[in-house]
Amino acid sequence: MKIALAQLNYHIGNFESNTDKIINAIRQAKQNSADLIVFSELCICGYPARDFLEFNEFISLCDAAARKIAGECIGIACIIGLPTPNHNPEGKDLNNSAYFIENGEVKAIVNKALLPNYDIFDEYRYFEPSTTFNCIDFKGKRIALTICEDLWNTIENPLYVTRPMDTLIKQSPDVMINIAASPFAYNHDEERIAILSDNARRYNLPLFYVNHVGAQTELIFDGGSLVFDKTGKTVDEMPYFTENVAYYTLHDNAEITFEHPTTQKAARESDIEQIHQGLVLGIRDYFYKSGFKQATLGLSGGIDSAVVCALAAEALGPENVIAVLLPSKFSSEHSLKDAEDLVKNLGCKSETIAIEKITDAFESALHPQFANLPFNIAEENIQSRSRAVLLMAMCNKFGYILLNTSNKSETAVGYGTLYGDMCGGISVIGDVFKTQVFQLARHLNRQREIIPINTIVKPPSAELRPDQKDTDSLPEYDILDAILVQYVERRCSSAEIIKQGFDEATVRKVLRLVNLAEHKRYQTPPILRVSPKAFGMGRRMPIVGKYLT
Repeated sequence: MKIALAQLNYHIGNFESNTDKIINAIRQAKQNSADLIVFSELCICGYPARDFLEFNEFISLCDAAARKIAGECIGIACIIGLPTPNHNPEGKDLNNSAYFIENGEVKAIVNKALLPNYDIFDEYRYFEPSTTFNCIDFKGKRIALTICEDLWNTIENPLYVTRPMDTLIKQSPDVMINIAASPFAYNHDEERIAILSDNARRYNLPLFYVNHVGAQTELIFDGGSLVFDKTGKTVDEMPYFTENVAYYTLHDNAEITFEHPTTQKAARESDIEQIHQGLVLGIRDYFYKSGFKQATLGLSGGIDSAVVCALAAEALGPENVIAVLLPSKFSSEHSLKDAEDLVKNLGCKSETIAIEKITDAFESALHPQFANLPFNIAEENIQSRSRAVLLMAMCNKFGYILLNTSNKSETAVGYGTLYGDMCGGISVIGDVFKTQVFQLARHLNRQREIIPINTIVKPPSAELRPDQKDTDSLPEYDILDAILVQYVERRCSSAEIIKQGFDEATVRKVLRLVNLAEHKRYQTPPILRVSPKAFGMGRRMPIVGKYLT
């Protein structure tokens, strides 16, 4: 049996585009003599559709798209994912379903059993879990079809008591197929391979796994669809961060041969290269799927805005990136030169708008209220908010989207100004720690100098007062980020972190800053997710909570 895996980039709610992509892939697979083509979880509507799923018309459009696709399945079968009505009145309204379509008809429906309800997932809000599992007979093979989380378990540490495959294996299947929507995190690919390999080995069956690719606002899907033999050995690993259709032949002895008509076999990339590719894809899809073309950002001469500008130029083309230099009376000459050098290196557009007179006007207007009080954070933030007003005015006038340039370290401890440098349409590096930003800058310079070297080596500074450095307010970034990894990504308490050897006063200060900044994070733009625990939809903390760790 010849099986095609279609790793495609879908657009939530864009039924015309999604359906056309699926039909084009079916036609291509038929030309390549495939017997079956497999698409990913909820491919009809895109993932995650969230509360679109509560609209009856949305579900009807999914059904209409499925019927149109079924009309193409003559001489070939396909597996597609879509939400379907749950006809049990005692359960949720919907099922997360997979259709097996052959000869123009839906021959089998498989519903997802294990609904993830952690981190960025909220499937139990919408779907009813299945308790019935049956194999599908096709071309002399018996297929055990499951959906994403249904295979996300291990023998040593099972996430669920009921595993669909434990029932399906009793029906003597010949092959497992799993359709998925598994989001990207820089450490997730190896975990995914290990878990799926374990399933192939445990059930002694070949396994075909197909994943989404593309970004949906903050979520990035990396593709990397996989094929394993019955011993758990990886037969093939499809490319990451790109669409692809690949073909495999499952032989009667369970051996698998494959061909790649369009691409070479994927190579394992470093974490920082995966972050790089993920962020470029995240920017590109956010603009394309939102209907925008041009981005703007404030370019300070610092490393964060430099990296964001370089990523945007790669994602959108330098001609579609407008860097705005907004010097104040505290801006250093080297920062302005670094920003100008970056613009030259990238070939993007730039504008310069000095803000000294603007901030002076604000301070003059506030003089009666601020009289005889020392310069402090109030005046510092006026500078940041003045820049935001100018940047947003340009967005309104020219139809740009403002890129937020705050990194994860700053976002964690509240080292940013609400309605100032924290504004924007999308946060590009809000899930990238400062130490990773430095790594990313060096990675971007691996072939030629893009980020000026001075930008990388000079001490980080917001330049909101004379001779200011980030370390005036924060620990050194290597220490800060190490603590933040433990608290934010690994959910360790202060006692656990201190026990690891970190200075107690520093730990308590950092954790206090993180907790106090929660109200700021509620008002930030969506953050492109590249880590296992990002701020945003995957980390839900109360603003007024009293709990101290």
